[in-house]
Amino acid sequence: MALDRYHERRDFAATPEPRDEGQPSDVGLRYSIQNHDATRLHWDLRLEWQGVLLSWAITRGPSLNPSDKRLAVRTEDHPLSYLRFEGQIPSGQYGAGTVMLWDLGWWQPLEPAARGLSKGHLRFRIHGRRLTGDWNLVRMKGRKTGDSKRENWLLIKSDDEAAHRADPVETYRTSIATGRDFAAISAEKAPRLRDRTGTRPRPVPVQLATLTEDLADSGSHWHELKLDGYRMQAALGKGGTRIWTRNGHDWTDRFADLVPAFDDLDCKSALIDGEIVAGAGLQGFSALQDAIAAGGPFGFVAFDLIQLDGKDLSKRPLTERRRALEQLFSPLPPMGALDLSPVIDGDPQEALDLICGSGGEGVIAKRRDAPYRGGRSRDWLKIKCRHRGEFVIVGWQASSSRARPFASLAVAARRGRDLVYMGKVGTGFDEDAMADLAARMAPLKRAKPPVQAPKAEARGVTWIDPRLVAEVNYAETTGQGRLRHAVFLGLREDKPARQVQVEEPVATDREDIAGIALSSGDRVIFPDAKVTKADLARYYRDIAPLMLPEVQDRPLSLVRLPDGLTGQRFFQKHPGKGFPDALKTVPIAESDGETHPYAYGSDAAGLVAAVQMGTVEFHIWGARRDRLDRPDRLVFDLDPDEGLSFATTRRAALDLRDRLADLGLECWAMLSGGKGVHLVVPLRRSVGWDTAKLFARGVATLAATAQPDRFTAEMSKARRKDRIFIDWLRNERGSTSVAPFSVRARPGAPVACPVTWDELSRLRRPAPFSLQEACTRGWADVAPPPPQGLTQKVIVALDRALKSV
Repeated sequence: MALDRYHERRDFAATPEPRDEGQPSDVGLRYSIQNHDATRLHWDLRLEWQGVLLSWAITRGPSLNPSDKRLAVRTEDHPLSYLRFEGQIPSGQYGAGTVMLWDLGWWQPLEPAARGLSKGHLRFRIHGRRLTGDWNLVRMKGRKTGDSKRENWLLIKSDDEAAHRADPVETYRTSIATGRDFAAISAEKAPRLRDRTGTRPRPVPVQLATLTEDLADSGSHWHELKLDGYRMQAALGKGGTRIWTRNGHDWTDRFADLVPAFDDLDCKSALIDGEIVAGAGLQGFSALQDAIAAGGPFGFVAFDLIQLDGKDLSKRPLTERRRALEQLFSPLPPMGALDLSPVIDGDPQEALDLICGSGGEGVIAKRRDAPYRGGRSRDWLKIKCRHRGEFVIVGWQASSSRARPFASLAVAARRGRDLVYMGKVGTGFDEDAMADLAARMAPLKRAKPPVQAPKAEARGVTWIDPRLVAEVNYAETTGQGRLRHAVFLGLREDKPARQVQVEEPVATDREDIAGIALSSGDRVIFPDAKVTKADLARYYRDIAPLMLPEVQDRPLSLVRLPDGLTGQRFFQKHPGKGFPDALKTVPIAESDGETHPYAYGSDAAGLVAAVQMGTVEFHIWGARRDRLDRPDRLVFDLDPDEGLSFATTRRAALDLRDRLADLGLECWAMLSGGKGVHLVVPLRRSVGWDTAKLFARGVATLAATAQPDRFTAEMSKARRKDRIFIDWLRNERGSTSVAPFSVRARPGAPVACPVTWDELSRLRRPAPFSLQEACTRGWADVAPPPPQGLTQKVIVALDRALKSV
């Protein structure tokens, strides 16, 4: 027998260790570690498998460093009842000493466990309160020793998210169950339970998401994974942790196995919003139903913090509540019983496709700046991969098989106040589910149907009072309002039947601008100028005829501000997956030999599509995609040091214009939208980048050498003191400069605007043009010169000028 050696070694009249075999888990595989202060201090690893606890004695305890290989001596199998044992084994008994329950949870084989045990390499994942993540047990080579056939193994942590954290052996020195240390356990002192000092909050109405078919704007919203469990609020404070359903029912007893995990959160009181799911690697609503019946395993995925230490956080924006939640959860090991709902980085469409492809539920989009509001609103949106919802069971269809209590369920939902028949659900039941449903439905039988149903569909149905709520997965709703390919997932007891409404997706708030569906158009990008995302999109649509002659077919770099002017910004050179189709791409080989995609625009739709993804500024190459090796413009960016007046910069631009004219080149001027002025020389595409860059550097050097107190050609901040930096580095392959008529990501929403030389001599401010003013301008006023060549004559003229100074 598997437990013979365990029983042979113990005198159960003298030791408090359990004798009975215990009951196996019907859902997951349980795990524990007991810290054993015997002849030698060690940690006993217990893994439930085939009705017993496989056991290893870890001499130095588990390590989270993947480079550490801890000796784990295989010992006799223990009964399942030993999993939670804690106490004092008397002197003279086998294993005499103090046993502390050090960790508790569930484990998950990452490959067939029988094969791993046989070949001597068991790969598994731990879902405990103190240890989490992936681990390896590796059997050492060599013959077995002694009469016990002892095997030496190595316990090694995998290099994952749970690795490289604080040493658990040093961190945790008390019981996971009672809070006692070795001395208190040996003295049989009462358990030291955590008692919080703050008043435990009452649950509040939960915030609900509105069903929609489109992803939200990633600038105003973030996206999280749609979870597949029970929505719950965890209330922490005096008297212990309580778990409440979204309708205010206390379900703490149903999730008693999860409650101790909240003791690890360091706070006086809290109200946490989240979802309880099946734990230990189990997935899906059906798995959660099985876990509830078995008493676990459970996991709690938190996504909002409503109250903390007596402070109401509900009126603060989601971003602040999330920061507070992350700080509260930061000491916990990842992948444990308590975890945070991950915020999806990157393109939400790509994430949704991946989630749907792997059989997930969908995503929840949450407005970043919104407070926590009870009830359903558009601050939270849900986008589902497949249709799924709650429906009221109104009857059952008799089965032709005596072994089955029914063939299908008749279901309905409310549309307003009316209960509407939605068809039948005929799959998704196992024997236990059918027996449970039949027992629940039998006392609810009634003579008349509670809902109007066509005679053909009502034939053979036994009707019941509409009290039971089923969670159903289905392909679609037919034109007659029936569910197609409906699958029963389980009963929902957290929502009364009277609240079950037909859920239909709402139309998203999108405005069509230049053929692009713009979402979240009312989001404010520039608070001081009161410019919204829609205002910005309309501007680029209207300015396109002026902007495109200089922008069209040039590789672009984009300055994106997903959260508006006050949020994070980033400079994007390479399009990623999910880039809008209206922004086309061209592959370009870079200096490292790698080829990468670049975006380019060809029409107003491309500009607006960039705004839809959070773009404010457009920066352009000095060449077009058909001849990337031949620049068609030179740019001299006059960048004044802090404290220099615009009048100084204006005079410098006029003087540099004259120097270029002396060399035989004409240019036009553009206010950059910041402090500086750009001088642009249109070029014939007759020379390469090296020549253009060398010429631009020569012009800047000429000005700096002639007037060193006024100009510098070096980027160094130290050399720029009280001078104007003539930035000639814009004129090399891959460098960019801000596009004409581009809005700048600066207070006031200034525009980089071309100006005439007469205008420039009269202007008193460096960024005077608003969006509205820029749209009234035209290229005819600026009259840019035609393309010119960097001819031998021009280059010789520059060489002579340099030698003269």
